[in-house]
Amino acid sequence: MDGNGIVAAVRARFPDAVVADGAAAKDPWIQVAPVAVADVMRHLRDAPDLAFDHLVCVTGVDLTGIAEKPDLRCVWHVASYAHGHQITVRADVPRDAAVLGSVTGIWPSAAWHERETWDLLGIRFEGHPDLRRILLPEEWVGHPLRKDWKEAPRALGFPTTRRTLLDEIRGGNG
Repeated sequence: MDGNGIVAAVRARFPDAVVADGAAAKDPWIQVAPVAVADVMRHLRDAPDLAFDHLVCVTGVDLTGIAEKPDLRCVWHVASYAHGHQITVRADVPRDAAVLGSVTGIWPSAAWHERETWDLLGIRFEGHPDLRRILLPEEWVGHPLRKDWKEAPRALGFPTTRRTLLDEIRGGNG
């Protein structure tokens, strides 16, 4: 099934959930309302004509400077081994209330991806069985892939900056 068919099938089942699409794009995509993510994903997996049996990855994007509102976007890439098709699903959430439903009950491999997206971008996944940091230490403050994140001068007892070569040449304290 091509992108147009996949988008049409999802729109037929969830007419109010799909807020935008790129059905004819080389890499087809749908944008869904955040509250509908779990239902749409379950349909993508369970509908026999879609059969998206593989979650390729889950990522996040900080849209600051790209979109009118500085929202965060979660992006899921899913594929069907049975039918040989794929689609990208995305949902935008406000940065001050970045919460989406977890898809770990649909694709268990989402557990690692959601933890990384939480750790680095701060999108919380409700219903995740073990949502905690995966790359950074638990005591880390903030989410470093957010464009408004400011690096502290010290983290975990270590300085976060180094003197530059120019500082060394000038003899300054950098």
